[in-house]
Amino acid sequence: MLEASEIHATLVGAVSAVLVALAIAATFWWMLHPPSSTVERRAKEAETELERMVGSIIVVFTPEIASSHMMALAAKVARGERSELLAIYVIELPYTLPPDAEMPLEERGALDALGAAESIAKNSGISIRTEIVKARSTKQAVLDIAKRERANLIVIGDHREGKYVGAPLSRTIEEIAADAKCDVLIGVEGKHGTLFVGEASQSATTEPPASQS
Repeated sequence: MLEASEIHATLVGAVSAVLVALAIAATFWWMLHPPSSTVERRAKEAETELERMVGSIIVVFTPEIASSHMMALAAKVARGERSELLAIYVIELPYTLPPDAEMPLEERGALDALGAAESIAKNSGISIRTEIVKARSTKQAVLDIAKRERANLIVIGDHREGKYVGAPLSRTIEEIAADAKCDVLIGVEGKHGTLFVGEASQSATTEPPASQS
């Protein structure tokens, strides 16, 4: 029979062997699964955040806000994330007019802008919904629709008059960005702004040259 000292030595040796085996296994596991770098962790966090952020996208048009140059970008994001895309054109009604007042000039502009948006979405291979909204306040209309649609991203272009007065962000755009419950992407078109405008969007938004008499 083994003496107590021999049994103790055998147990110590067995435990030591197990510990050595575990240490070797842990080393191999660490070598095969190195800790991710800070850059990799941030990239993964950004990817996760994008997946959370982009659920539905609203692109805003008004007679004063030009968002055509942002449509191609919104379409690409919607396609990549399989998101719903809604383009709205808000016509702000003066308080002197009734809620159901007809505004032919503005309504025609809405049809043209939303028609171009549909063309860009179609050429990008995604579906889009469009809506013309008449409201007393553009800001409130956008925020109400964003709430109704549970939007996670609002896309807005720049102020038309900004090309002349050097103020691309109107008060309305700033207020929407400040009060929205979701992310707001504002795209200010550069002097030679064609970054987000592909051939499809250019052909859809470029007016034909006026005929000469």
